Amino acid sequence: MTTVKSSPRLSAAFAARQGGTALIPYLMAGDPAPAVTVAAMHALVAAGADVIELGVPFSDPMADGPVIQAAAERALANGVSLRDVLGMVREFRAQDADTPIVLMGYANPIERMGAAAFVDAAAQAGVDGVLTVDYPPEEVDEFSRLLGGRQIDPIFLLAPTSSDARIATVAEVARGYVYYVSLKGVTGAGHLDTADVARNVARIRRSVTLPVGVGFGIRDAASASAVAEVADAVVIGSKLVDTIAQAVQGVDAAAQPEAAARAAGQWLATIRSALDARQGKAA
Repeated sequence: MTTVKSSPRLSAAFAARQGGTALIPYLMAGDPAPAVTVAAMHALVAAGADVIELGVPFSDPMADGPVIQAAAERALANGVSLRDVLGMVREFRAQDADTPIVLMGYANPIERMGAAAFVDAAAQAGVDGVLTVDYPPEEVDEFSRLLGGRQIDPIFLLAPTSSDARIATVAEVARGYVYYVSLKGVTGAGHLDTADVARNVARIRRSVTLPVGVGFGIRDAASASAVAEVADAVVIGSKLVDTIAQAVQGVDAAAQPEAAARAAGQWLATIRSALDARQGKAA
């Protein structure tokens, strides 16, 4: 029987932010060029990221809005595969042994590699969590067991439309944290209703004891600070992906990693500063 264990890096990251809010930026692996990704990851950590969600490019990203869809298309055009993404994680781990990495993507690339082979490769690369949008919690027992055997956490999405029964099901199988989708839509959508977020996060907490991260619709320091009032973590992606893409436009390929890293770090630092300022006022 496989012993299921949680990721020690994810546990440590949230423990370090007790009383504060963890910051989880998302970027698409291989976008806008493969050489950009690891440099941007290190810059995000230097700017205050607690966890990094690394997108695995896929041709039919059903939960993603136009910004991340375009990023996935660029990454696929660059020939980036799931194995390439794992290679980026290994490269990142050569300099950073502590920051948790969560892969966010879809089932098809995992199924093509084979679940057991993927889990082994992910563990060897240094992955801490896997969020697979189209793996329903009712059908992941074997995959979750494989992940737990290598101390990788299965991360699940909850939404405003999630029933109490679905929340309870996720509570039984999730590890690491749960990701609350704050909007009835795709990534990058607007109209964030923080009062509604607060009500639904409170509902989730009645069943879920893990940290609750909130994403979708968070685009700036003000929206991040508002969500931080009720969430354990702020997840922010579309605006960051767009910031990186704009930073490398017209830049020579050799200079793109530095340009992307600088823009990503500078932008994320504004979010980290706002979250820390909010915590200071609360204290």
